[in-house]
Parts: sequence; C-alpha cells; structure tokens
Amino acid sequence: MKLGATEIILILAVVLLLFGGKKIPELMKGLGKGIREFKDASKGEEASSAPSTTEEKK
Repeated sequence: MKLGATEIILILAVVLLLFGGKKIPELMKGLGKGIREFKDASKGEEASSAPSTTEEKK
C-alpha cells in the first residue's frame, strides 16, 4: 500500500485538528527523546561504560 501526497496531507490535517498547533512540538520532542533512549539502550554495554548525552544536559 502506497501513500500519495494527498493522503499524507489529509493525515497531517487530521493530526493538526486533533492535537492543535501548540501540542504537536511537544509530542515530537517526546517522540525524539524516546527514539534516542531506545538507540542508547540498544547499544548495550558500550553505552553503559560512557555517560550518555542526556545525563550531561541535565
């Protein structure tokens, strides 16, 4: 199943209507943080020996 430009625009419009313009950046920030944590956890032993970048930012 292939998504065309029209379908993608329609999906984005529905998401914008459901969550509003102010909430979408917060959702994307949370999604990015989750993906980053998943990548760090998937590295396994290599990441545990060195401090992660998320801990340094705090």
